[in-house]
Amino acid sequence: MRWLCFLLLASPSQLAHAQSAGSPAPSPALRFDLTALPVTRDSFVFRLRGEERGWAVWQYEVRPLEGTQQIVYSASSEFRPIEVERLRIVLDRQSGAPISTFHHIDLYSPQSDTVMLEHDLEVKRGEVTGRRRVGTRRGDVKIIPVSRPFAPGTVLSDYVFLAGAVTNVGPGDSLGIPAYKEFADSLVTLSFVAEAPTTVQVPAGRFDVLPLRSGAFRIYATRTGTRRVVKGETLDGVFSFELVHSGAVVPGSE
Repeated sequence: MRWLCFLLLASPSQLAHAQSAGSPAPSPALRFDLTALPVTRDSFVFRLRGEERGWAVWQYEVRPLEGTQQIVYSASSEFRPIEVERLRIVLDRQSGAPISTFHHIDLYSPQSDTVMLEHDLEVKRGEVTGRRRVGTRRGDVKIIPVSRPFAPGTVLSDYVFLAGAVTNVGPGDSLGIPAYKEFADSLVTLSFVAEAPTTVQVPAGRFDVLPLRSGAFRIYATRTGTRRVVKGETLDGVFSFELVHSGAVVPGSE
């Protein structure tokens, strides 16, 4: 969900300060091995203060192309009663680089005049381009063109969830990488702090995991067998999601 990514990432000013001060990047830098992602369709349950409040489905497909392969990550979710979303990200499976991202969110909060957010972006030749759309309760839709530099090695903020299980982070590590926040059109630092390995019980079963803390959030990623995120939670424990089921992909379902 969009608001989870805001909890996870550092502010743009933090990255800008580090760059202006000439601070070296963490060594080694945070990396994602997308070749380790399984072809799967994973279903999750959302909980707020222990009460079930929605669901999510994440699907990973491999698309073979001449001389390369792509990962197609599709997701849909509902967080009752305020948010419904769908997401589709295409990535280079070998390099880990993003290729395109589409994200649509319908909002139902009575306190907000915004009822729809959407971006449709492409990364090509060192630039991210496309458009954002913002819909209001009055029926207006504002279209915002996007065009800004996108340096090699930069990832998307959504990598926290879609690729959090296939990082190079080990227990005790604290690693980071530049990341682009799609809705905010800003550059931030996506970082993980690895905690001690543990075991968690979720509806899908019991898993040996490595907890990875990022911002005000923590995900639990398996480190042996099939690599996947099986749980996530805010550090205060108010919100969580848990894996319920893993199955075969449904082509073109999202």
